Amino acid sequence: MKRWKTVCMLCFAFLLLAACRQNDADQVQPKEAEAPLTGLKTERKLAERRPIAVAVNNHPKARPQSGLSKADVVIEALAEGRITRFLAIFQSEMPETVGPVRSAREYFVTLSSGFNSIFVHHGWSPGAKKQLESGAYDYINGLDFDGSLFWRADFSKPPHNSYTSYDNIRKAAEQKGYKLNEKTKPLPFQTSDAKPGNETYNIRIDYGTQNVTNLVEYDYDKKADAYTRSSDGVKATDRETGKPLAMHNIFIVEAGHRITDKDGRRAIDIQSGGKGLLLQHGDVIESDWEYKDGRILPVKGGEILPFVPGKTWINIVPDLDAASISKGEGV
Repeated sequence: MKRWKTVCMLCFAFLLLAACRQNDADQVQPKEAEAPLTGLKTERKLAERRPIAVAVNNHPKARPQSGLSKADVVIEALAEGRITRFLAIFQSEMPETVGPVRSAREYFVTLSSGFNSIFVHHGWSPGAKKQLESGAYDYINGLDFDGSLFWRADFSKPPHNSYTSYDNIRKAAEQKGYKLNEKTKPLPFQTSDAKPGNETYNIRIDYGTQNVTNLVEYDYDKKADAYTRSSDGVKATDRETGKPLAMHNIFIVEAGHRITDKDGRRAIDIQSGGKGLLLQHGDVIESDWEYKDGRILPVKGGEILPFVPGKTWINIVPDLDAASISKGEGV
């Protein structure tokens, strides 16, 4: 009997010790954390998920796109001609469907690596192919999974109909042995609770009208303290939900562009820095930009300007004169 009591006491002590250790672990590891690319609260396990960067088509025939509403950061830049393409970076939320997925360009590969992302694309330019096959990047090419983990939508024609999902991206990453959980260096975010001013501003960006129009407009909604986007006069929405896209930071940066081949592909200087315009809370801030740790960041007086917590869109333009500012209604 004494031996049985001793065993029970030892078991109780073990369980008590385990509970104390768990309590200590819970105190050290809170259940919530800030998402590194939005600065908003999320589950700790989600905050430690590795980013996924997807090259998304922005041809008029590709709109409305799928998944952009869940991207933490979207970078827009010219591909060939006057057509832009998106690099959509997902971390705090992952898309059930994303696309149309388009081919890689060197500057998107470089920008993706600044977030330690798995880069997802469908096809590649010769330069991007060489870059990705160097072994320095983790990537998933839709050419390798066409008809399996990437599918062709029946409502559009190639090259505007390649789609995938986070579940399929995860499966492809596991096949290739890529890590799916890694801590991401956070973007700089404001800690004070700034509010919109009395006067607010909208902005439009004209990427040119050669063959097709490509006019981007960001309108500030004072009530929501966020921006909505229009492309060629049509409100940008999510294909699956029909809801307008919303973003909290718009950063427009001027970078050198150079045509590199007969097909009109470009080299874009994303590392030398230059002039920029940062839109937050309806205000427009003249700034510079610098390439820091693989990312394009706003700088003024040598100091980094922090982002408003939320979603960020970055527009890379050949000339900042492409952007025009107008006073908004701030509805």
